[in-house]
Amino acid sequence: MKFKEALNENEVIYQDKLNKIFDDKTTDILLELEKTIQDFWNVDRKSANFLNLTVKMINAKSALEIGTSNGYSAIWIAKALKETGGRLITIEYWEKRMALARENFKKTGVDDIITPVVGDAIEILADMKKEDKLRFDFIFIDANKAEYIQYYNSFEPLLNKGGVIIADNILSHYKKTKDYVEQIMNNKNYQSQLLNFEAGMLLSEKLF
Repeated sequence: MKFKEALNENEVIYQDKLNKIFDDKTTDILLELEKTIQDFWNVDRKSANFLNLTVKMINAKSALEIGTSNGYSAIWIAKALKETGGRLITIEYWEKRMALARENFKKTGVDDIITPVVGDAIEILADMKKEDKLRFDFIFIDANKAEYIQYYNSFEPLLNKGGVIIADNILSHYKKTKDYVEQIMNNKNYQSQLLNFEAGMLLSEKLF
């Protein structure tokens, strides 16, 4: 079998197994949400699977998502948090999108561990900084690309040592995310790696 053909065959197997990670109802809902990926700017399935794996691998107990949309990525994250005993706070600017997300959270059985917050992420994060005991093990950024650097400057003190940040759209929106990328890549307290998923993800671990 030629190498390219082998890759294609493994890709089919990989996608099929992803469909069996969750219960049938959750799988059906996620598959339906994938049909509207362009309308709601969701991550692709491989990226979502990576988010799920990362949460489990670092045994995250507290997670933050900036950019909920219809809840696709939050479901993947929350399903992992169900296994680690964690919770998720997810922020969305648009109420209509959050309303859809809430419905999807309930349908997939993760609404009990998710705190949805509607509003401007920069303002919400500024308020979070005032909470003495609020800390995160895992943070996913997928909102206004030009504001990534502002999000980071606000939530950075809230990220625990050993915590992980994953930022989406690093390649697809390189110019808008450039300031964030340069700042975290040059921060000696972080180790980072660019991941060549569909839109490009930057994985960063807080070392100190």
